[in-house]
Amino acid sequence: MVLSVRAGLMAVSLVLWSLSSGCQNDPPVELGTYAYEQTTSVEHCPPGTREGPAGITDDERSAKGIAYNVRTPANYDPTAAHPLLMVYAPAGINQFRNEGFTGLTQEATQAGLIVGYANRQRLSIRMIEELGTIPNLIADKWCVDPERIFLTGHSDGGTVAVALAVLEQTQHIPKAIAPSAAGFTAEDLAGFTCPAPLSVMIMHSAEDQHFPGYGQQIADWWAACNGCAGESHPQQADGCRIYPNCASGVTTLYCEGTGSHLEWPAFNSELLAFFASFR
Repeated sequence: MVLSVRAGLMAVSLVLWSLSSGCQNDPPVELGTYAYEQTTSVEHCPPGTREGPAGITDDERSAKGIAYNVRTPANYDPTAAHPLLMVYAPAGINQFRNEGFTGLTQEATQAGLIVGYANRQRLSIRMIEELGTIPNLIADKWCVDPERIFLTGHSDGGTVAVALAVLEQTQHIPKAIAPSAAGFTAEDLAGFTCPAPLSVMIMHSAEDQHFPGYGQQIADWWAACNGCAGESHPQQADGCRIYPNCASGVTTLYCEGTGSHLEWPAFNSELLAFFASFR
């Protein structure tokens, strides 16, 4: 099973190659200002223990040379523990282009998150495990709450988010995941043992011709793993459906958008509200 999944992951990496030449020049990065007086977290970093600077940091490197960028609130407080949103890239888009593609930075930093953008990689199990080291590297330099590490990404990036949550070596990393257009089928996932209950927000387009119906399969698999009881609720106005009565109080959502596989879904507000629910 591991060999077949590895082959599938490597094949997925070719899907979005055309995006690297199709993107316009990215706009300048805009950071949000966070209202720290609203923070109720008791987790803190002692002064002087985190050297990561406020604002925009580019070209950090993992042990094996994977590049990643870090964004903090404009008024970043290095003693306050922040949730971390890790954004993994589709094939054909580097970490800079992925930031413009997803459009998450300003809203996420305004909500008090630190955001990490990892460069694209040709996927394999070993490379996915290396991508899984980046949240800890960020937490070594910036003040991150280790109990609020969130993963998202589109296509290959969504596949990475799912894989990190199911692989035995890395499933401890995320508090919640929100993959978009991930390249996993129910058959792929059947080869994995269910991890502990985990909150998930699966995003997928009904018009996705590269991975048609994959999102529903992923959501159903996760609902079963999370022990959710009963059919999913009807789709809400925001395009999301919730699976009820999941084990350990976790949330299981399936959000179905419109547009092609080459489009980031219009769920940023819902995604950030989902992550904000973890206090």
